[in-house]
Amino acid sequence: MTASSIAIFFAAIFTNNILLSNYLGMCSFLSVSREIKTSVGLGVAVIFVMASTSALNWLVYNYILLPFGLEYLRFIVFIIVIAAFVQLVEMVIERVSEVLYAALGIFLPLITVNCAILGVSLFMVIREYSLLESFTFGLGSGIGWFLAIMAMAGIRQKLKRARIPHGLEGAGITLIITGMMALAFMGFSGMLPIG
Repeated sequence: MTASSIAIFFAAIFTNNILLSNYLGMCSFLSVSREIKTSVGLGVAVIFVMASTSALNWLVYNYILLPFGLEYLRFIVFIIVIAAFVQLVEMVIERVSEVLYAALGIFLPLITVNCAILGVSLFMVIREYSLLESFTFGLGSGIGWFLAIMAMAGIRQKLKRARIPHGLEGAGITLIITGMMALAFMGFSGMLPIG
C-alpha cells in the first residue's frame, strides 16, 4: 500500500468524511440512527458495498467507458453497477445465511439508494484515483460513514432519557447534533490531505 493510499484512507475517515464533510448519505443516516443495532447492520453493509463498488466502478470507468468515449454515461452506469452488486450480495446472503439476511432486512435495498456510495464513485473519477486509491477511498469513506452513524445512534440512545425542549424533539435535535458532529470532524482538517 502506498503512502498516498494510506493518506486517502485516513482522510476519507476523518478529514473528508463523506457524511459529515460532504453531507452525502444523510437520509439513511437520519432515519436509521435511532438504534445502535440497526446502525451497526447498515454501517457494516455500507462499508462492504462502498469499498467493493468503488473498485468495480473504477474498472468499468477505465476499461469500458473511457476507451469507448462513453464517460458521459458514468452516472447511469455507476448506479447500475451499485444496484447489481447490492442485488448480488443480497442473493448470496439469502442463500448462505438466512439469519444474517433476516438481520440485515431492509438495509441492503436501502444501500442502493444511498447517495454516499454514488458520491464515492464520482469523487474517485474527479480526483483521478488509481484502482488501489479508489478502493482505499471507498473503504475509508465506508468506515467514516459507519463511525458517524454509530456516534449518532449512541447519542440518540442517551437522548431518550434526556429532557429536550418540546420544539427540538425529533428531527430538530438530530440535525443540531449532526451539525455539531460535523464541526467536530472539521477539527481534523489540515491533518491529512484529501488527495
